[in-house]
Amino acid sequence: MAKFTFVGGIHPYDGKDLSKDKPIKEILPKGDLYYPLSQHIGAPATAIVAKGDHVLTGQKIADATGFVSAPIYATVSGTVKGIEPHRIAVGDTVNCIVIQNDGLYEEVNYEAIENLSDISKEEILNRIREAGVVGMGGAGFPTHVKLSPKEPDKIEYVIVNCAECEPYLTSDYRRMLEEPEKLIQGLKASLRLFDNAKGVLAVEDNKPDCIALLKKLTKEEPDISVAALKTKYPQGSERQLIYAVTGRAINSTMLPADAGCVVNNVDTVVAIYNAVMLGRPLMQRIVTVTGDAINDPRNFAVRVGTIYEELIEEAGGFKTEPEKIVSGGPMMGFALFDTNVPVTKTSSALLCMTKDEVAAYEPSACINCGMCVEACPGRIIPSRLADYAEHGDMEQFEAHNGMECCECGCCSFVCPAKRQLTQSIKSMRKMVLAERKKK
Repeated sequence: MAKFTFVGGIHPYDGKDLSKDKPIKEILPKGDLYYPLSQHIGAPATAIVAKGDHVLTGQKIADATGFVSAPIYATVSGTVKGIEPHRIAVGDTVNCIVIQNDGLYEEVNYEAIENLSDISKEEILNRIREAGVVGMGGAGFPTHVKLSPKEPDKIEYVIVNCAECEPYLTSDYRRMLEEPEKLIQGLKASLRLFDNAKGVLAVEDNKPDCIALLKKLTKEEPDISVAALKTKYPQGSERQLIYAVTGRAINSTMLPADAGCVVNNVDTVVAIYNAVMLGRPLMQRIVTVTGDAINDPRNFAVRVGTIYEELIEEAGGFKTEPEKIVSGGPMMGFALFDTNVPVTKTSSALLCMTKDEVAAYEPSACINCGMCVEACPGRIIPSRLADYAEHGDMEQFEAHNGMECCECGCCSFVCPAKRQLTQSIKSMRKMVLAERKKK
């Protein structure tokens, strides 16, 4: 079996055994649902409903306000209670449409198609755009934009990120095992947009059952292959994934399309299938609820807008009160101080840990060991960049390629001095981007 990889990276404890062998369980929300108008990169959606309106499941409640934007749909039937500020997982407070669930789940009718050949490329893109599909691996970039490069004839690879390299997360793993046909059909729909592209299902080799299943289902598909990636974090990071699969390198000034590639993650590709073939908007995603503080770690099919507290309840509640709760994985997720936040299109996991190991460490001075440099997949010098960040030296930070950091957390993980390198670099990157925007 071929092994594809990149330079650098780490091997943290993966914690996947907690939830990987349990089938996906669909849950229905019990309380009010909150739909943030900002669930994606780009312009926030604009509400097209008002307080007192009755809505159906699958009804559009907010429309895109530009090309780089995405509409939002009701995931239950009920009454709009209002539009009000509410906190989301990253800590921001944003305007949300609040819907009182009537428990009936009355649904609109969808326009499905029988065959991909029945519709044009333009119609495929329009269905994806209208369905509100965005990148569901974390960034939330509107998918129709990603699938509309300036020169589509130069796209040679449509890569499905099946790596799921983040520790503890198993939602993509379960999706691949339980609904592989939807994944493959979603990839076929994407390939229809690019005349010269081949599809690649890129899976880490710690998932041999997924690799075998996907190879079996695609053996008669000449334009689709399965790549077995070497298991290493952050194998699923876009730049590292492209290099591992194609040998082509991109930097922070480039897009994947500049290397002839388009990359989407598993849940996004399934959402493409639902949008194109079934005419269904993005209303649901798989969320891993896990950690040693959870009674019954598992993966849930969750409707967007559901409050995290309901997911914890469905997972049997806490064994013990957690010291740390993270939205997402332990390497790139966001620590929560409140679980009264809604599931959005980009929510991937809820990690509940009995101990906050990071907070227990007291950082000390850098010992110049070079471990952060060895681990860094971006081939930069995290210790030096963190020094520039801590001293506010934006000029030197940029001169030493600080913007090439992918914020994966490898440097902080390996640092024997327990310095929060990634946090410092990430903060300075935000400042640089804000300064560039001003100019």
